[in-house]
Amino acid sequence: MAGQSNGNGERVFRIAAPAVVGAIVLALWEALIRHYEVPVYILPGPVAIGETFWQDGGSLFASLLVTLRTALVALAAAAIIGALLAILLAEWRWLELSVFPYAVALQVTPIVAIAPLIIILVNDTFLSLLICAWIVSFFPVLSNTTFGLKSVDPNLDDLFRLYGATRLQRLAYLRLPTALPHYLGGLRISGGLALIGAVVAEFVASTGGSETGIAWRIQEAGYRLQIPRMFAALLLLAAAGIVLFLVLTWISNRLLRHWHESALPKER
Repeated sequence: MAGQSNGNGERVFRIAAPAVVGAIVLALWEALIRHYEVPVYILPGPVAIGETFWQDGGSLFASLLVTLRTALVALAAAAIIGALLAILLAEWRWLELSVFPYAVALQVTPIVAIAPLIIILVNDTFLSLLICAWIVSFFPVLSNTTFGLKSVDPNLDDLFRLYGATRLQRLAYLRLPTALPHYLGGLRISGGLALIGAVVAEFVASTGGSETGIAWRIQEAGYRLQIPRMFAALLLLAAAGIVLFLVLTWISNRLLRHWHESALPKER
């Protein structure tokens, strides 16, 4: 009972602590804006942003869904392709030496520099945005999963060999379970990066019309000096990123909670 009470108290604190800090920051922000009479077109207060969100939240949320669709499809592609390629790289050393440097080069190249080229070469707006978001989110899954597959305990590997386990059996029953925490950690990183990649690609493409993403709403608000609307879109985007991270963390904990030390409850 004491342990359960401590766990419930910790959960409440995890929610209450950031909520209190956020409330204090918002209150100070609004007080300073009102005290110094800062114009709304320079820096709006939380009240002005809230009013804008109340009036225009529907259209902003619809645009966010467009961006999220690109980010989620890119994340799914990164999760699948990254995991499969990581298995191949971990199984064949020569392939890792041949391919991995190009994956690194792709990762360190700023997406804002290559996004215009991708948009020109790919004659499809959604596909070009998807490729840009995938490029940004692909490497953490590949790198983490490859590292996890190569982090197998040599003693366990020798034991599997001693009992005559095939290469496929060692992969399925030893290497993949060992790599799973690393894979899920890379996936949590890639979730935020996929959202960033989708937004950057939308900024470069400047797509409007019925398939307007949240990035275009931010640009449009900036052009019209609708700064409260810009802040409302930014806060909505940040909230979406937080929710995405929490969902991926929840999935990770569900998959690891019964056997991996990173997800087991800590003894106080």
